[in-house]
Amino acid sequence: MGVGWAMYRYDHYDQIIVNERVAQFRDQTRRYLAKELTDDEFRPLRLRNGLYIQRFAPMLRIAIPYGLLNSKQLRMLAYIGRRYDRGFGHFTTRQNIQFNWPKLETVPDILAHLASVQMHDIQTSGNCVRNITADHLAGVAADELEDPRPYAEIARQWSTFHPEFSWLPRKFKIAFSGATEDRAAVQWHDIGLYLVKNAAGEIGFKVLVGGGMGRTPIIGVVIREFLEKKYLLSYLEAILRIYNLEGRRDNIHKARIKILVRALGTEKFRARVEEEFARIKDNVILDQKEIDRVKAFFAPPAYDPTASQDQSFDQHRNGNPLFNTWVKRNTRAHKVAGYRVVFLSLKAPTVAPGDVTSDQMDAIADLADRYNFGEIRATHDQNLLFSDVRQGDLYALWKELQKLNLATPNIGTLTDMICCPGLDFCSLANASSISIAKQINEKFTDLDYLYDLGEIQLKMSGCMNACGHHHAGHIGILGVDKSGQEYYQLTLGGSPGNDAALGDRLGPSVAKAEVANVIGRLIDVFVENREGEERFIDCYRRIGMAPFKMRVYGGNVEEEKEAA
Repeated sequence: MGVGWAMYRYDHYDQIIVNERVAQFRDQTRRYLAKELTDDEFRPLRLRNGLYIQRFAPMLRIAIPYGLLNSKQLRMLAYIGRRYDRGFGHFTTRQNIQFNWPKLETVPDILAHLASVQMHDIQTSGNCVRNITADHLAGVAADELEDPRPYAEIARQWSTFHPEFSWLPRKFKIAFSGATEDRAAVQWHDIGLYLVKNAAGEIGFKVLVGGGMGRTPIIGVVIREFLEKKYLLSYLEAILRIYNLEGRRDNIHKARIKILVRALGTEKFRARVEEEFARIKDNVILDQKEIDRVKAFFAPPAYDPTASQDQSFDQHRNGNPLFNTWVKRNTRAHKVAGYRVVFLSLKAPTVAPGDVTSDQMDAIADLADRYNFGEIRATHDQNLLFSDVRQGDLYALWKELQKLNLATPNIGTLTDMICCPGLDFCSLANASSISIAKQINEKFTDLDYLYDLGEIQLKMSGCMNACGHHHAGHIGILGVDKSGQEYYQLTLGGSPGNDAALGDRLGPSVAKAEVANVIGRLIDVFVENREGEERFIDCYRRIGMAPFKMRVYGGNVEEEKEAA
């Protein structure tokens, strides 16, 4: 097929900057290991390079801007996993990848390997602007007004190493979407940006501020209905300046911008931003020339104009029910006739959600070169994606993915769950997440039953930091500690998309051994009350919490005071 690589490529200066950052961290690590730097002195240095100290070993988080990789980069990730880790990596909801077992003294070498393929781990941690995310169907979705990736890239370049925003009160997350359907959880970000069209037919941004998960989950609020493209960076700067000046620094749990927006109120916060914007808006003008320059990196690949004439695709669908099921569940429509979008499920029943082995990564890179112009995307839901597959190649690709255990036809079902690493790796976790995912998979093994249930978004976190986005799950699961025992708090009715909603607490937490059984009872209530093809979340919104609570707790629904 040939290599497309519709993604930003480093220039000479980018490469110098990243190489020098590697050299800098190598020296910092050397000094720390030689006890020339204390733990407190080294901590902000390693965090700025995505390095955490977890339960058993360091964890290294690598940036994948807006989830876009090329095959060469994926092969390097495979190599890093094989040589420096335990042969696998974990994809996250921020479209990054994490390695859980690198040795501290080897991390500078890992960074050098990353730099050789135009990758890094800069600002994947710390109180700065983190990896900027976008719709994983950007550029290929039929419902898209405009590809948001060029603007995500522009914002990434502007925010990386920005001296004014390197020591914010807390971490800061930005997401872009250019489509009718929000697939990037835009409303749950510190700043969310939708590409929209105004009454004059001009395309600009709707700007939301103050969304976030964690122990104080809040859905973002609109502070500007329409922002001209040329003012994108100056408006972002105005928001971040207000936050940097007025955000709390005395309490880590009250330091996010969502707390500042709530404390001031939307109107007062908007007025603060608009006043600052009026003062600085002409300082950084994003002109059309620069937009066009960055857009050129995301030009569509050389699509085959004869792809839609292929007859084998329909023949294989009609002749092979398993293939037909996979097409229905794991592929999506493409805006170009004769092409499909393909999800590579990282949710096989026996695998921790989001995990992928080095051998799989190498094989995926080969398949991407053969079938997808050499590109791979990481999704918000912890799967991988081929964005541009000819329909005539789908059957051959499916056969290859089956061999790799990447063709489980469960996208959008209950078992296509978001799951953080939990207590298996994370030092902040209260409870395991991966073992609960296994428990759920063991209970819900009948794919036909899952298909009958329709879309159910299950999201799970091992602690209140909400890395698994449990607040936004149709069914949310939160691990809590009760006197040293693992328990799980369930919520219902959350949503990450256009109809963003915070889940409602079901009731007292349940014991670890009972989680899957409790979910089974919730599903039973849904099945009994469902109208037609109604989704779980719509059924819940119609009938309310009471029937679900009664089924789980019976007459004993007395609320308990819990740490959650």
